[in-house]
Amino acid sequence: MRMILVFAKGLLAGLLILTGSLTSMAAEPQSFDLRDGFSHVARKAIPAVVFIQVEKQIQGVHSGPFSFSPYDFFGEEFMERFFGQRLPQRPRGRGNRPSRPYVQTGQGSGFVISEDGYILTNTHVIDGADKITVRLNNGKEFRARHVGADDRTEIAVIKIDAENLPTVRLGDAAGLRIGEWVIAIGNPFGLSETLTVGVVSALGRNNMGIADYEDFIQTDAAINPGNSGGPLLNINGEVVGINTAIYSRSGGYMGIGFAVPIDMAVDFK
Repeated sequence: MRMILVFAKGLLAGLLILTGSLTSMAAEPQSFDLRDGFSHVARKAIPAVVFIQVEKQIQGVHSGPFSFSPYDFFGEEFMERFFGQRLPQRPRGRGNRPSRPYVQTGQGSGFVISEDGYILTNTHVIDGADKITVRLNNGKEFRARHVGADDRTEIAVIKIDAENLPTVRLGDAAGLRIGEWVIAIGNPFGLSETLTVGVVSALGRNNMGIADYEDFIQTDAAINPGNSGGPLLNINGEVVGINTAIYSRSGGYMGIGFAVPIDMAVDFK
């Protein structure tokens, strides 16, 4: 009986110590505070998100140096395929005057995945580009070279000659759940360092006509022209997808965006 009492006292003391430890652990602050919103993700990821500008020589009629046309900024095929906008027929010139070549510019996003300058983006951001320029978060610009691209998955890799670059941490899209918070970072309409927040609306979206191999993450985080190629991150600041396209009748945000799962990108690179 005495042995049982000693054991019981020892067990009770152990439980009290464990309870005290658990109480102490529960009182400790979490790694992030939701009252600060998603600033912890911004601090981690924004330094590694880049602005991509491409130039391509086009045979056609230029609308003028001071005009704004979606054709000149992103290209007709780009707008129709990835942003659901069917634009009016552009002018072909007057009479029999032949069209003249001009330089078409486009913009997008990407993110650094290695300290020596490898960057992930979308294929359609750099497709057919004669010149690719990357601007880092610190304002430095680099000429980038095309490393590889896959039209079937809409994933591309470019490279700049730089060292000790900030990088993002790649996560795992396989564990995503519908309703989970996600954060999109990119350069919509050329506005750098733009962060938008939403949730995972659906998983495994396919038959969208965007790529041959489709397993898209659907999100209501705002994605607009220029966001393409930027990261979609989870609450821990890990990349779970590459923002690629939206469903829209106007070419702008309507609450339905699609991102390529990062698992597919990891397999590609």
